Amino acid sequence: MSLDTGHPDVQFAIEAVRQAARVAREVERELVDHTITKKDKSPVTVADFAAQALVGCLLDKSYPNDPLVAEENSAHLREPDNRENLNNVVKFVGRHLAYATPETVCQWIDHGGQDSANRFWTLDPIDGTKGFLRGDQYAVALALIVDGKVQVGVLGCPNLRDGYQPDHEGPGSLIVAVRGQGTWTTPLAEDGPFVPLKVSPIADGKDARLLRSVDAGHTNTGRVAQLVEVLGVQAEPVLMDSQAKYSVMAAGRGDLLFRLLTKAQPDYKEKIWDHAAGSLVIEEAGGRVTDLLGNDLDFTLGRTLANNVGIVASNGHLHEAALKALNQVFQEQA
Repeated sequence: MSLDTGHPDVQFAIEAVRQAARVAREVERELVDHTITKKDKSPVTVADFAAQALVGCLLDKSYPNDPLVAEENSAHLREPDNRENLNNVVKFVGRHLAYATPETVCQWIDHGGQDSANRFWTLDPIDGTKGFLRGDQYAVALALIVDGKVQVGVLGCPNLRDGYQPDHEGPGSLIVAVRGQGTWTTPLAEDGPFVPLKVSPIADGKDARLLRSVDAGHTNTGRVAQLVEVLGVQAEPVLMDSQAKYSVMAAGRGDLLFRLLTKAQPDYKEKIWDHAAGSLVIEEAGGRVTDLLGNDLDFTLGRTLANNVGIVASNGHLHEAALKALNQVFQEQA
């Protein structure tokens, strides 16, 4: 199996993620303590807007007819009180696109406000914003979806080395998955060979390593503890923000991941940009990703996985056991 990096879609995704990750790292190093708070109180950074603006501009040049479904929009930046924030975004984008202005940057950001279609891209410009703010793990996540199937998924993880090892001073990791061509990693900040990634062969729950978000608010910690008990997991969980966890699993350094509904948001629907790229990264490395009921993820319904409930990802060997454990825990709680 080999990776066709010469295919236009793959070339575009790699270049877009590399540029977006480059500007994100610049903001991380120079402005990491400067945050904006959206109306829903979630933190967002200059890096989110700058990374999305870069991808929006590149997409407008290379694939002007392809919609982009992405997390951010420019409404907040256009408010008079946020002029300084907008100027900061323009400054960082302008290092890569000399013709950037406040108006063009807002237009590029809003390229991501489109609806899905038979063929579209989805982007999380900074997946794991809280990790970014802590100087920890985050990812730029871009995916191409055609007829409801993720065809290309690319993650840019500036603080990971070799696709799995935390390293804040290293070259970072670029993870590329193409349907039917496997999952591969190469240095994010420089050209290098593409190395294939494969999930672990672990098939016994007691040997499994659970990947969990640092922020406990992203899942139901009580039910996760019950799942750990049912599956017999003995190892301490690997705590990590963002879809960097998907890369770590694809590299065989983690085996199970659960996104459960929380008590605070029992009706929450996962956003497509939070899982599209990462799901293909795991699947092409030999793993499996479904919702909590074992259904395939449905990317045909716009910005959310409206037909799915939660997420379970595994190395494949543990998937049926994970689904059985979920069924047992939920029945006990019913």
